[in-house]
Parts: sequence; C-alpha cells; structure tokens
Amino acid sequence: MAKKQTFGDKVLAAKLAQRKMAKVIVSSKTDNGVYRFRESVVDAEKVNDFIARHRK
Repeated sequence: MAKKQTFGDKVLAAKLAQRKMAKVIVSSKTDNGVYRFRESVVDAEKVNDFIARHRK
C-alpha cells in the first residue's frame, strides 16, 4: 500500500501560492478563407476575460 505523504505548513503555503496557468488557442478566419490559430498562456482565472477580448 502507498504511504500517505504529509506536508508541512510552508510546503502547503508554497503549493497554494503557485499560479495556475492555462493554454488558450484562439482561431480566426483570414480574408482568403484560411484559418489562423494563436496560442497564448494566461492565468487560469482570467481565461474567460481573454476569450471575450479576442473573440470577433
């Protein structure tokens, strides 16, 4: 059986302080009908704002 790992207060605080990031891929269609994709890495909490800003 696996041994449960215990964490100290400092380790838990550092783990919670890490920024969670998300990769967002936004597509757009060019004038000649070809799709173009842009990749961005943003904070996980700001994904909806990013998508709203870049949606056409």
